Amino acid sequence: MKTLFRSYLMGGFECSTHRLPNGKRLDLIASTQHDKFAEADYDRLLAIGMKTARDGIRWHLIEKEPYKYDFSSLKQQVKAVNKTGIQIIWDFFHYGFPDDLDIYSREFVDRFADFSRATAEYLSSEIEQTLFVCPVNEISFFSWAAGEVGIFYPFSNRKGDELKRQMVKATIASIDAIRKVAPDVRFVQTDPAIHVTTPKRASDTQRRDAEKYRRAQFHAYDMLVGEREPELGGDVKYLDIIGLNYYFHNQWRFPSRRKVPRGHAAYRPLHKILDEFSERYKRPMFIAETGIEDELRADWFKYVCEEARKARSLNISLEGVCLYPIVNHPGWVDNRHCHNGLWDYCDREGNREIHQPLADEINLQCRYFVPERCL
Repeated sequence: MKTLFRSYLMGGFECSTHRLPNGKRLDLIASTQHDKFAEADYDRLLAIGMKTARDGIRWHLIEKEPYKYDFSSLKQQVKAVNKTGIQIIWDFFHYGFPDDLDIYSREFVDRFADFSRATAEYLSSEIEQTLFVCPVNEISFFSWAAGEVGIFYPFSNRKGDELKRQMVKATIASIDAIRKVAPDVRFVQTDPAIHVTTPKRASDTQRRDAEKYRRAQFHAYDMLVGEREPELGGDVKYLDIIGLNYYFHNQWRFPSRRKVPRGHAAYRPLHKILDEFSERYKRPMFIAETGIEDELRADWFKYVCEEARKARSLNISLEGVCLYPIVNHPGWVDNRHCHNGLWDYCDREGNREIHQPLADEINLQCRYFVPERCL
């Protein structure tokens, strides 16, 4: 069965690089030592049938001075890609950016566009495969977290809509710049897929507000295609592949934000959420992030894959499922050991202990989807 990616099941490496309230900059690629052991990490993915991966580029390390680019921080990953042959979807912006930039400024858009051009040019010259790029990871979620409620840098409040427009403009400028040097590039746009409901005794106003909240998940995509706020420059050419991020907490009650558990009468099956996106945009899609912590990892992955098969049975163009993250990492705020990946922290030689129940489930699901592509 032909798919957009080299494998239906794939893994993603956590690559967040934003600053925390205490001033510390995260660098999950470094803290998981993925930059040091990229080749071994890619080999592990290939060994379980995952021939496609999401990975990240660290803008703050590449552009330490305006418009001066040093790709030394990316060389290990590039070398590992060439040696293993794995297919990579590259995140160019995963929450972090250079310290000298004001994210609300015109300069931010211009700098990101030129950084995108230079990075795409570098990758195209070094790697002999079609370039897949996610310009901005989670426009809507990042705008909410960094602009509306102030939990991500720059910790703004009540500026979520302004930041969303800015990130859409940055995405459009990035795509235009990349296409000039890599005409065949494929683009991925990611955001959470959510569902918001209300208690049975909710007022009509609460129900309307909940639906308004739910429909906000479409705003960034609508801006990119020019259906919403066309003055931003959106056009159908800016929406290529839709990547939907789906976790156990993506359905909740309004206004309490109490999580709706899987199996509850109010829980909307994932395949129905996917169907709505498919009908709205008519683009190829994949589940770009999914996972859970601790002993529920295998069961959650099984559920998501079952829903993916239901979606495919409805002729929805769902091109893959990405386990994210693929390796455990330190918690952003408290540095706790997050057991949410397939593999754990590595030892001095780069070996990582596997979570066998999840490995067994991945092997089973791989055979369900595309058996000829599994090892």
